[in-house]
Amino acid sequence: MSQSDAAFDLHAPAVHARSSPFGIPTKKLAMWLFIIADAATFAGCLVAYGFLRNGTPNWPTPFKTPTVVNAGVMTFVLITSSLTILLGVRDAKLARKSQSLRWINITAVLGIIFAILHIREWFGMISEGVTLAHNPWGSALFGSAFFSITGLHLTHVAGGVVALLAVGWRYRGGRYNSDDIEILGLYWHFVDLVWMFVVPFVYLMNVAH
Repeated sequence: MSQSDAAFDLHAPAVHARSSPFGIPTKKLAMWLFIIADAATFAGCLVAYGFLRNGTPNWPTPFKTPTVVNAGVMTFVLITSSLTILLGVRDAKLARKSQSLRWINITAVLGIIFAILHIREWFGMISEGVTLAHNPWGSALFGSAFFSITGLHLTHVAGGVVALLAVGWRYRGGRYNSDDIEILGLYWHFVDLVWMFVVPFVYLMNVAH
């Protein structure tokens, strides 16, 4: 390769993400399709939960103030993480890589805090005898529904934390760009939004009177 060719390669513009026939980058379209499909899954679970709850005569309402407070703290953590990933996307778009990475890492830490709070809650319920197949407060279906829905969401949070760390690492090394950070942000906002529906359905509707 000649020196002139090398100079041209050094100054060549970065290759942009491939666009889909719909006019948006292929990876972003794939993420939106995933979000739509996953939203349908969660919606189906919550609707089924509603029918199950209304159709079960001895459905318990066991949650007291500590559980509600814990759910509130978890909600605050996720709302804060939505803000931090938003700042991470903004800084990535402004080519402020170090600041963006800082916000991405903070978001991952908040996701881990959420998971710890959730698992601690699970262990507390299990210690009281609530499992997938048993519930001392009433219908055993309560435990099955609670652990299934919150477990599905927690799996998404855990996957999101792994994605935050992996994408952040590749972004630091120059293999990912601001578009990838934006796509990561879409997923994280979706996970946070789902929680806003889980809380009233699974927690607030089961507060002890």
